[in-house]
Amino acid sequence: MNPSTSQIPFVTQGSFLTLHYRLAGPQGDIINTFLEKPATLSLGKSELSPAMEEKLMGLSEGTRATFEIPKDQAFGSRNSDMLQWVSRQLLKQMGDPLETYQIGEVVEFPAPNGQGTYAGSVQQVAEDAVLFDFNHPLAGHAVTFEVEIIGVL
Repeated sequence: MNPSTSQIPFVTQGSFLTLHYRLAGPQGDIINTFLEKPATLSLGKSELSPAMEEKLMGLSEGTRATFEIPKDQAFGSRNSDMLQWVSRQLLKQMGDPLETYQIGEVVEFPAPNGQGTYAGSVQQVAEDAVLFDFNHPLAGHAVTFEVEIIGVL
């Protein structure tokens, strides 16, 4: 193959990527792989939010770019239905019966189907229940998404 006719690969739906990325919200960096080993992921497998995947589409290998993603696109709006009280009885059944909960602490729960986990942050602590916020921590916030595409397969 003649090197002058080779094409630089670019990101399409289903691409397998090696990349560095940084995701920052109002409080600063949430994740930053630029100082570590790069991440690998497949587009279309919900490993990134749909808005971030959309920003990657069409980028070529070697591209470094920064995007500002508006709050309504990044992780969606905050949903008041995602604030839920969980009884102490249920919490004891699901975990350590002696567990104490602190406001701001993030607690993982097993998914109802037994496949994986989900998390909620403690908002209020009462004698018989704990109020959790199951919204994504960046829901309702604009984010900065910086990316460097290292490889595309």
